[in-house]
Amino acid sequence: MNIAVLGSGGREHALAWKLAQSPMAGQVYVMPGNGGTAPNVPVDPMDFDAVGRACRERGVELLVVGPEDPLAAGIADHFAGSDIRVFGPCAAGARLEGSKAYAKDFMQRHGVATAAYRHFVGPAAARAYVEQNGGYCVVKFDGLAAGKGVFVCDDLPQAIEALAELERRYGADACTVVEERLLGNEISILGLTDGRAIALLQPSQDHKQLLDGDRGPNTGGMGAFCPVPAFDLAMLEQVRAAVVEPTLQGLRAEGIDYRGVIYFGIMMCADGPKLLEYNVRLGDPETEAVLPALASDLLELMLACLDGSVMLCTPQFRPGYVVDLVLASGGYPGSYPKGMAISGLDDTAPDVLVFHAGTRRDAQGQLVSSGGRVLNVVARGDTLDAAIARAYAAADRIHFDGVTTRGDIGRREWIRG
Repeated sequence: MNIAVLGSGGREHALAWKLAQSPMAGQVYVMPGNGGTAPNVPVDPMDFDAVGRACRERGVELLVVGPEDPLAAGIADHFAGSDIRVFGPCAAGARLEGSKAYAKDFMQRHGVATAAYRHFVGPAAARAYVEQNGGYCVVKFDGLAAGKGVFVCDDLPQAIEALAELERRYGADACTVVEERLLGNEISILGLTDGRAIALLQPSQDHKQLLDGDRGPNTGGMGAFCPVPAFDLAMLEQVRAAVVEPTLQGLRAEGIDYRGVIYFGIMMCADGPKLLEYNVRLGDPETEAVLPALASDLLELMLACLDGSVMLCTPQFRPGYVVDLVLASGGYPGSYPKGMAISGLDDTAPDVLVFHAGTRRDAQGQLVSSGGRVLNVVARGDTLDAAIARAYAAADRIHFDGVTTRGDIGRREWIRG
């Protein structure tokens, strides 16, 4: 079976790498891919007709959608009933990520544990509500924002500035969600579902802020690791009961035929788990840690989602821990230079993985940076400490001008309630 992975980031590199390991996989293409993936097909992921032509020319039977934008725009609906099967939810399902206001209302309708919230038409309309809460809240842009539309505020000046920033970026009429700020430990849980049953992957933890100690602006993610030592089976069962099962029941109740990944961003609070957000695709950078930890055949799991047989699947995982470090461009998540020559990749240990995110080849064939998050350096270890040490030793051998990485991935202290 020939497969195409749609997208160009580290998640898509990891997907192509993992899918290629399946005995059922033929050629695995990446559309459009990056400097570390091959074979690449230069096609716009949002041009569904062009994607279809590229797939048919190469005998692609399965299209695995990496990023959220094509899903929200209805790529699964576009190919429904055709000779190309799409792994990813329909547009109705993708609204769980495409609109935070819709997602929060869905949670409320179906009894999914979550934070108290209000949504408003326009950031300015939210100001009075923010002031009532003293600014201790979370301010979110309603739509897709590549992980950069969320502001966690400590006080009123920060919250007012967050609203002003949303208005500058998205306009005076931008739908804005203001949530109760929760205290606890944040966990990412990814599951593959056919809409009835779900196969959960290992819980992971993302590090979203730019700087050590969870300081600085939010980014798309500066690193991740799995599994999370303090997150035990009892906690997982709490998440299933409070979040996962009500979500699946809600999808069925609303007649949404959801076949793909659901990402649950969970806050483990003193009074139990609360859902922060849904994503309708694999998280990035969590994917780069979770897939190397997965011993099962990913293609088999994906086909089970499409065939409605997930209840027969029990994912298996490799022992030990996996750590993913993101190497970012200087200036990220703001403006940053591109075209920085990358060196040292040939010096990494054979058991270290490097997934490319924002790279390309220049006219001379030199690998250069082309994005904010440039590389993911991934290492395994029998202990979390060993995986961390191996990942940082490998990252130290890689260089490009302005390279930025956090120094504390995997070191976040678990808050005891």
